[in-house]
Amino acid sequence: MAPYLFLCLFLFFPHLYASFSSSGSHSCSSLIQFKDSFSITEDASYCNGIAGLKSYPKTNSWKEGTDCCSWDGVTCDHLNAHVIALDLSCSWLYGNFPSNSTLFLLPHLQKLNLAYNEFNLSEIPSELGRFTSLLYLDLSSTGFVGDKHALEGLVQNLTEVRHLFLDGMEMASVNAHVFMNLSSSLRSLSLAGCDLQGKFPKNIFDLPNLNLLNLGDNQNLNLDPLKLNRSSNLEHLDLSWTSFSTEFIDSVDNLQALKYLDLSGNSFFQGLSVSITNLSCLEQLIISGANFFGGLPDSVGNLVSLKFLDLSYSNLSGPVPKSLGNLLQLTHLDLSGNQLSGQIPRSLGNLLQLTYLGLWQNQLSGQIPRSLGNLLQLTYLGLWQNQLNGQIPLSILNLTQLEYLRIAENALKGSIPDEVTAFPNLISLDLTNNLLSGALPSWLYTSPSLKDIKLSQNQFSGHIKEFQSKSLELIELQNNKLQGPLPSSIFQFLNLTKLNLSSNNLTGVIAFSMFSNLPNLEYLDLSYNSLSLTSNTTSSVNLTSLFLSSCNLSEFPQFLKGLKV
Repeated sequence: MAPYLFLCLFLFFPHLYASFSSSGSHSCSSLIQFKDSFSITEDASYCNGIAGLKSYPKTNSWKEGTDCCSWDGVTCDHLNAHVIALDLSCSWLYGNFPSNSTLFLLPHLQKLNLAYNEFNLSEIPSELGRFTSLLYLDLSSTGFVGDKHALEGLVQNLTEVRHLFLDGMEMASVNAHVFMNLSSSLRSLSLAGCDLQGKFPKNIFDLPNLNLLNLGDNQNLNLDPLKLNRSSNLEHLDLSWTSFSTEFIDSVDNLQALKYLDLSGNSFFQGLSVSITNLSCLEQLIISGANFFGGLPDSVGNLVSLKFLDLSYSNLSGPVPKSLGNLLQLTHLDLSGNQLSGQIPRSLGNLLQLTYLGLWQNQLSGQIPRSLGNLLQLTYLGLWQNQLNGQIPLSILNLTQLEYLRIAENALKGSIPDEVTAFPNLISLDLTNNLLSGALPSWLYTSPSLKDIKLSQNQFSGHIKEFQSKSLELIELQNNKLQGPLPSSIFQFLNLTKLNLSSNNLTGVIAFSMFSNLPNLEYLDLSYNSLSLTSNTTSSVNLTSLFLSSCNLSEFPQFLKGLKV
């Protein structure tokens, strides 16, 4: 019934149609002129690697003479055709932003997102203050620069704004006091990497509806002597690479609604504050690149809602707390790059939702606990550069989802657990520089997705068998005790870029021209084996590094003398 009523209105009141049509036409014309103000260049896109954002030129769909309400990134009020939202984030726009831009002829805008384009150090236009109905504004990483007066004008006029994102805007010499009078309706404020200075206004923490506050990477910002308010509804707080007092961080447990906390790049003179471990709703805790004085308290196990924990490269010492095994919802645990010692606690095997476990570059010792074989969702296991010893547990073969297995530079010994069908999803294997011995495991030859094999500087023996996988890109088996000829399957790896088999006991005759079957091979080292190489041509071999010391080259062509032989 509603569509017929809408049609009747246009039939009996034609002036409504004229108003609707002219309004839409005017908006479309303004948008076309705005588009023509910029060039399109892929180099201007900063969205690669940013989760959830797709990078492409949205304005390519903007064609004159078509309804702009159907254009990519444009949203209209369907009753009167006013443009009410414009999302051009990651759209490859490049050029100076004109102060008289036709964008300002769209007075009904409620949402404007220009993030991740390049406006070439244009001054933030004071005309943005015309959008008095604006609820959402995102100018992150756009190349805008803002001085005190421009920002004051912007903040004072945007009285209805609920979400304000100005990340990466150059605000040198701008005092944080500029943001003191933001609307009480504000829900999100992100000012990361803006080079703000001075004291941050205390009243921001008192805004009743504020859910997200990001002040990260403002090293000259002063958060003292602020104390967090128990009435706060903050759910997302990022204070990475700023500075704050012990009193400030000790009041963080007042933020009982907090779900996300990033305090990376700061110093904690009393270790991890126990107040942080009282945040029962916390789901993500990131304190990477920090400077802790001490270890992790057992109370970290109180964060039972935690799903993501990153305390990497933060000078942590002491043991890994057994209480981490209480965090049953955890999917990501990264304690790498610290000085943690002692054994890996068996309780980590309780973390059945874990997909990522990073403990590399510590001083962990003892055996790898068998309980890690319980982590059936694990896709990444990184334990390299520790002091782990003993054998790799057989239970590790249970990890059928594993894509990256990296336990290099330890003191592991014995053979690798073997089962033909193990690790069907493995992409990268690195067990370099251990004391491992025995034959290479069967699954090494059958894993269909394997790209990198790094098993150098061990004591592996026996023959290298035929590989079934054709996806290999890198093979490093140097400094072992491998014997026999090279398998013919090696010459079928079309993506292989590096092959290092040096310092083994390999034998046989190889026609060097066979390497021409490997179009991407750049690095080849067959040194210190008992191999003989023959060939009549090397014209299609595109190596940049070739090492053949101690190989039999009696029939090798003389014009290869210029290479690294």
